[in-house]
Amino acid sequence: MSEKTILKLQLPTDPRWVKNIVESNIEEILTDHAFCEQKAASNAITLIVQNPELSDLVQEMAALVQEEMDHFKRVHDIILERGYTLGRERKDDYVNELLKFLKKGGARREQLVDRLLFAAMIEARSCERFKVLSENINDKQLSDFYYELMVSEATHYTTFIRLARKYADGIDVNTRWNNFLAYEAIVIQNYGKKETIHG
Repeated sequence: MSEKTILKLQLPTDPRWVKNIVESNIEEILTDHAFCEQKAASNAITLIVQNPELSDLVQEMAALVQEEMDHFKRVHDIILERGYTLGRERKDDYVNELLKFLKKGGARREQLVDRLLFAAMIEARSCERFKVLSENINDKQLSDFYYELMVSEATHYTTFIRLARKYADGIDVNTRWNNFLAYEAIVIQNYGKKETIHG
């Protein structure tokens, strides 16, 4: 899978992030990852709460919530297997910076499309990070696990992009997405230095 062709991300993660930071902070990474899955489920629930009349979206988000919480439990199982304890939730500065790009006010449909593209962006970067982890981590269990989740995140990314196009209602999704990608490329330059999935 090429991030350039499928995910369109403009700036790849330096693989040295895995060797220099992740491998000496496995417990930290797993805690952060668990909360990333929980937040993804919460985001899908928010989309349901805000758009109950969109039955297709409700169905897809309900399935996504189940999958994200299954991933949360699987990460927590690995944490317990290794004798760790789930730590406190970490603030996700990367996600908070992406939130600044969302349109404030405007039509509800425009806000929905932006929220879907925001979710797609997080899934795309998570997918890319999981790919880098799966290919570079010196830990067979985690390498296999992150490869599996990379595939799953790619599916979530395409789901959010598809829904954004479905509910666009005259909004130029491609232009907005390209602008989002350009913004993300600026944001991500400051990351890849911490023991968090997006850090």
